[in-house]
Amino acid sequence: MATETLPLFPLRTVLFPGGPLPLRVFEPRYLDMISHCMKNEQPFGVVLLADGPEVGAKDTAHTVATGTLAKICDWYQGTDGLLGITAIGLDRFHLLSTDQQADGLNVGVIELLPAEESVALPDDFNAWPGLLRAVLDDLGRLYELVDKQYEDATWVGFRFAEILPLSMEDRQRCLEMSDPLERLDYLRPLLRQIRDGATQ
Repeated sequence: MATETLPLFPLRTVLFPGGPLPLRVFEPRYLDMISHCMKNEQPFGVVLLADGPEVGAKDTAHTVATGTLAKICDWYQGTDGLLGITAIGLDRFHLLSTDQQADGLNVGVIELLPAEESVALPDDFNAWPGLLRAVLDDLGRLYELVDKQYEDATWVGFRFAEILPLSMEDRQRCLEMSDPLERLDYLRPLLRQIRDGATQ
């Protein structure tokens, strides 16, 4: 598979394909990165911080190996002067190596992972689209730019993985799964546990 080098934004969050990522940017290295990506219509990579230095540290971030490309689709200047952006997740990738530039920006050599094929949502999950639609409607503007695919098992699974109050480890595990039905089966008991807790 072909490889490419791109800037990385290590975060304590998991971005899923097709999902939104709101960010407020203030560090010079990331302001420069966002400017470059917008000017050249290029994505950047989002990877989950595993341990060690946070994003603000000047050491190479310790991250997991599977991340998601992010494409900037909206931006605004906040009243506090900070830059706000919304990005949308694209393809998943495997991080082969990382390095850090003189300005502190982490860059990585990546290999894109195959996109999951579209799979119809199984009948035993037919209640999930209605529940998901209600939640996304409540979230308002955040999901305005997201293309809705309520009958697609991959899309529904990714959306539940990002909106449910899961641990980052569970979210990352969902990202790394390559079978949409396996992902739904993994999420089913977690959703049931959350719903049962809400009704007690």
